[in-house]
Amino acid sequence: MSDVSKRILIVSNTAWSVSNFRLGLIKRLLRDGCSVMVAAPRDDSSVKLVEAGCEVVDIKLDNKGMNPVRDAGALLQLIRLYRNLAPSLVLHYTIKPVIYGGVAARSLKIPYISTITGLGTVFIKEGWVTRLVEWLYRISQKRAARIFFQNSDDRLLFQRRRLVPEQATELVPGSGIDVGYFALNRYPSNGRAVRFLLIARMLRDKGVVEYVEAARIVKQRYPETRFQLLGEAGAENQTAIHLEEIEQWVDAGYVEYLGTTDDVRGYITQADCVVLPSYREGMPRTLLEAASMGRPIVTTDVPGCREVVSDGVNGYLCKVKSAESLADSIKRMLSASETEREQMGLRGRELVLSRFDVRIVVNQYMAVIR
Repeated sequence: MSDVSKRILIVSNTAWSVSNFRLGLIKRLLRDGCSVMVAAPRDDSSVKLVEAGCEVVDIKLDNKGMNPVRDAGALLQLIRLYRNLAPSLVLHYTIKPVIYGGVAARSLKIPYISTITGLGTVFIKEGWVTRLVEWLYRISQKRAARIFFQNSDDRLLFQRRRLVPEQATELVPGSGIDVGYFALNRYPSNGRAVRFLLIARMLRDKGVVEYVEAARIVKQRYPETRFQLLGEAGAENQTAIHLEEIEQWVDAGYVEYLGTTDDVRGYITQADCVVLPSYREGMPRTLLEAASMGRPIVTTDVPGCREVVSDGVNGYLCKVKSAESLADSIKRMLSASETEREQMGLRGRELVLSRFDVRIVVNQYMAVIR
């Protein structure tokens, strides 16, 4: 690796996402002699990044939505930061760092790589803000050394709308899964109620409301079935679901709320099936983790989610924003035998090993960084 690429700056909307999704790449960069800096709003994961060998810089980012007036401060902050740190290459992850970090790096003639991890609410509910964001993508990505997309649908949308230079784009299979950490786990045995588990931030865009309604429908026929929610409530997001609403669902007997965790493996181990009825994803990490551990999946037939599931092979697909379709897919899973569900999970594990191993992802990034 040349000296030009020795000082690597990673910018994301949370330190938690860098610690959980980019640590494999960070370890490789450090092992190859790079110095790695991380700029993200400080949280509990910042310490983990320091312990890994990174220099961590606290930045302020508003994650509640796109507001160009409010976000102007974020742009100026990143320009000052890049000028002070003088990185030889910047890696941008998540929407605002990709957009405003791209503008900052371009203005200072610093090479940068962008990763489109998902499109966000503005592309689910299109309006004038969508047009504005599209313009910002065109400006910010014009000089990117590479623009990684995590699914082909997002890449095609950006190319058709001419938001990015087509020759700079490349597909990458998500952030990759450590298949040793998320190891194949013995499937739960019969003799207990079947458990369905949704792992996500409690957002309406994740299909949480449809999941609860599907639970209500399914319980009318299969009253012993358990439906669990795992993830942060009341997040800083326009579509956030707050704890008070979740408690009402719990009191009604539809779902169990498990709160939050730093290690989802124990919960996946206890689940018979993992569910994500999201409206749109980049590459859903929780589904890859579930598949890696040998669990079948029920998810929506939307960009990102359908990259992980082949209907009837390692899980079932359902229609987006349809509790009835989701309930039907869950009933199909309940109608399958334990052996059939276990075989679905094993096929999911094979898929992760062949396409989504973190080493595959790291090698793609390193090929560009070199």
